[in-house]
Amino acid sequence: METSAEPIIEIRSVVYETAGFRILDGIDLSVFEGEVLVLLGESGCGKTTTLKLINRLIDPTAGEVFVEGKSTSEWDSIELRRRIGYVLQEAGLFPHYTVEQNIGLVLNLLGQDPSLTRHRVEEMLELVGLDPVKFASRFPHELSGGQRQRVGVARALAADPSIILLDEPFGALDVITRTNLQKEFARLVRELGKTAVFVTHDLHEATLLGSKIALMEKGRVVFYGEPHDFATSEVPLAKAYLETVQDMRSA
Repeated sequence: METSAEPIIEIRSVVYETAGFRILDGIDLSVFEGEVLVLLGESGCGKTTTLKLINRLIDPTAGEVFVEGKSTSEWDSIELRRRIGYVLQEAGLFPHYTVEQNIGLVLNLLGQDPSLTRHRVEEMLELVGLDPVKFASRFPHELSGGQRQRVGVARALAADPSIILLDEPFGALDVITRTNLQKEFARLVRELGKTAVFVTHDLHEATLLGSKIALMEKGRVVFYGEPHDFATSEVPLAKAYLETVQDMRSA
C-alpha cells in the first residue's frame, strides 16, 4: 500500500498525567493514510487514553499530537471531533433517538439538507448490512448488540471522515457476531480507504484488522510494527500474548 509522505496522525513524545499518576509515558506513533493502527494491550495500559488524545477529548501533559499536520492544540475541539468518526463499545447510541436520527446526528449538526441526510443514512445502513426500511425508525433498545454496533459504525462513517477511532467496539459481543463484524469492518476499511485507530486487547482481532500493531504496557509502547513481525517479536509481553493464543488452540 502506498502511503502519503506525511502521517495523518502523529503522536510525539506524549506524556499524560492525572491526579499525579502518569498514564502515558513518552508515546511516539505515526499513522499514515489508509493504515489501521491497532492499540493492543491489557486494561489500564493507556490504550483508550491514547485514543482520546487524537480527537482532543483530553490534552497531553507534555508532547504534541498532530492530526492532518496540525497540532490538536490548534484545532477547535468541536470541529476536530466532527471530522473524526468515533465508535465505542456498546455503540454509544442515544437511546431516545431512532437509528436514522443517530446516524444522521453529525450531518444535522453540520446543517446538511434533511433530504440529503436521509439519503446518506439509507446508504450507510445498506453499507453495514441493515435494511433501511426495517431499521431506520427503530430505537436502540429494539436492536441486538450486533445491530447496535453496525449502527455505531454507520454513524461514524456518515459524515465521510478521513479518520475513524474505535474503542473495543466488538468486545461485548458473542463470538459469532464479533467474527462477522470483524470481517465486515475489514471489508469496509479496505473498500473505503479509511485511516483508523482501533483499540483492543484481543491479539486475533489485532492481527486480522491491523496494518500496524502498537503493543502497550504500563503507558509505554513496547512493540510497534506489522502483524507478521509481532509473531517473531522477542518482547516479553508479545511472547506472552502469542503463548496464550497457542495455549487456547491446544486446549
